[in-house]
Amino acid sequence: MEIELQEIHDFIAAIPPFDRLPEDILRALTTALRIQYVRRGRDIPTESSPHLHILRQGAVALYSGKDNLMGMLGEGDICTSFCAAEVMPDFYVRATEDTLLYSISCDELSRLVEGDESVLHFIRHSAAQRLKEAVSSMQEQSSSSLLHTYAGDICRGELITADPGTSIRDGARLMTEHGVSSLILMRNNEPVGLITDRDIRQRCVATGLCVDTPMAEIMTGNIISLGATESLFDALLLMTHKQVHHLPVFDDAGLKGIITTTDIMRQEGLSTVHLTGTIRKADSLEALVETSKMLPRIQLQLTAMGADLRHVGYAVTAVTSAITRRLIELAEADLGTAPVPWAWIAAGSQARREQTCHSDQDNGLIISDKMQAGDDEWFASLARFVNDGLNACGYVYCPGDVMASNPKWRQTVSTWQGYFEQWIEQPEPMALMLSSIFFDLRVIHGKEKLLNKIRKNILQKAPRNQLFLAHMARNSLTHRPPLGFFRDFVLVHDGQHDDTLDLKHSGLVPIIDMARIYTLAEGLNEISTEDRLHAAAGTPSLSKGGSANLLDAFEFISNLRLEHQAAQIREGEKPDNFMSPKQLSKLEREHLKDAFKVVQTMQATLEMRYQTDRI
Repeated sequence: MEIELQEIHDFIAAIPPFDRLPEDILRALTTALRIQYVRRGRDIPTESSPHLHILRQGAVALYSGKDNLMGMLGEGDICTSFCAAEVMPDFYVRATEDTLLYSISCDELSRLVEGDESVLHFIRHSAAQRLKEAVSSMQEQSSSSLLHTYAGDICRGELITADPGTSIRDGARLMTEHGVSSLILMRNNEPVGLITDRDIRQRCVATGLCVDTPMAEIMTGNIISLGATESLFDALLLMTHKQVHHLPVFDDAGLKGIITTTDIMRQEGLSTVHLTGTIRKADSLEALVETSKMLPRIQLQLTAMGADLRHVGYAVTAVTSAITRRLIELAEADLGTAPVPWAWIAAGSQARREQTCHSDQDNGLIISDKMQAGDDEWFASLARFVNDGLNACGYVYCPGDVMASNPKWRQTVSTWQGYFEQWIEQPEPMALMLSSIFFDLRVIHGKEKLLNKIRKNILQKAPRNQLFLAHMARNSLTHRPPLGFFRDFVLVHDGQHDDTLDLKHSGLVPIIDMARIYTLAEGLNEISTEDRLHAAAGTPSLSKGGSANLLDAFEFISNLRLEHQAAQIREGEKPDNFMSPKQLSKLEREHLKDAFKVVQTMQATLEMRYQTDRI
């Protein structure tokens, strides 16, 4: 083979998916390629028959519709868009640098590799399309009965109801007669309340209330319910989050029945509701420490059931929040009543409900402006007890000291308001780092309205300050997907996690950061990453296509991380975010590269929108 052809051959042989071709086909492909040169600013020409292009040097951008950036390609990347024109007809590809291409018609390439379905599939689909198919396949392979059993499926028994005016005595008899633990109370064929055997014990027997009192006096009026088409996993999450054990189920015809934690346990044998119930009963820090040891097992079982980050994150965060609340209650029992209203806030992954076990802690206290000199002694004691307790339960102290025990993060509403205003108006490096933590906040215990007042002001100020958003965008670009030339992975070499990928900081954090910027730019109130991407879709900040692609990338990388951590838990190791590519199949590696490519593209769009290179 001539020297020039040998160089092309060696270049092509290193690029997936051509690296899997047998030598004879690879040589035929090398001979069939022709060389094209496209100057910067020019479009790659549309030829009579669609062509596939391999970038030897330079860079191109793929646009859809009117200047909607869909992808960026560099040396070693393959432009399959023309071969996939049937599924994405409205596009053009423009050189952003002087570019050298190796090109071949899609039909000729298909004939050369007709025996290799994986290569044919690659040719006919974009990175985003391949990633979407991979995510769909992962979802279809989920084997959990909770994910594939719906609330309406297990509401087959007789629905027992009563009038709110029925006495507690008669209601208890009715429940005993039918062997149920709850009653739906109906008025004019409409549900108005729920009563359980626990309500009778706690609100009647324990308080000495007369059993002839109407059940309306002790019922729960604001019913938390579920749709018949929602999965039992959704039921489990709702029960865990709302700390309830009974859920009325409704369909189009109205009230269909009621499901309980026992019903769910019969289906799967696992319930974070029971774990959070155990936490609420813990009477000491030692008891909480023992209970928290079950968290890795909960995550392992959820992952084995096919749960994604939304399910795992909600469940694990619910346990973390339950432990936090119980620590606060234990502290309050010792310290007495707080001098003024307050709220314990969580930041980071706990606020977004995206935790896995065991995260470090990011938290703070918002205290009423009515706070007086000397009041901080009470709050300082509370913070020390809770932060120390969380550390004992496996939620290690924040390395940056972003905790309520630090006086800086234990402040009044006005002081917190001042923090955020300063961060927005003076976006220096420390402010940007703190913004990435504290713009994700949720109240775990206390007065929600204290945080709402602060958040309302943030959502008004942030969209109007383009300089702040531009600095946030530039700061977010410090975390880049680990892809190098030829789309090879760039691995960690830190002496501790050598030859691994950091799935959190190189994969998930870039998406989390971008989602935060999109919602701040649009003044949206969502906190979780998935909710933010859904809410921002179709706004000036984020196209619907870009949102869908980022959601797919987020889910794929998250699921790989969960599987990696599950394997570590099974081996008795402490779960982390550092995964060796050797753990992945060849197909998984290609899908992960597609996910990283999606993130790269969206970062490039953000970079151009805010012109971060000019800041």
